Amino acid sequence: MSRSSKKGPYIDEKLMKKVQKQKQSGDRVVIKTWARACQISPEFVGHTFGIHNGRIFVNVFVSESMVGHRLGEFAPTRTFRSHGRIVAREISKT
Repeated sequence: MSRSSKKGPYIDEKLMKKVQKQKQSGDRVVIKTWARACQISPEFVGHTFGIHNGRIFVNVFVSESMVGHRLGEFAPTRTFRSHGRIVAREISKT
């Protein structure tokens, strides 16, 4: 279920303060965050975020096409290995 429209988008207050502070200083340091559920606002465009995926921080540069999405969408938590092992066994039997 999605968030109520009367509440507005969820944007982490601490993260917004860090972005505003970085805009004033002109510094371009990676902003580390654990707030994967935070929605990307237009103020985030042009900044790089280190989004925690449970193990490491994945660096994500925010562009205009990302506005409205969640930060966690761009830092996958699971590593896909492959489906090839089962297929390889079937090929070796024939």
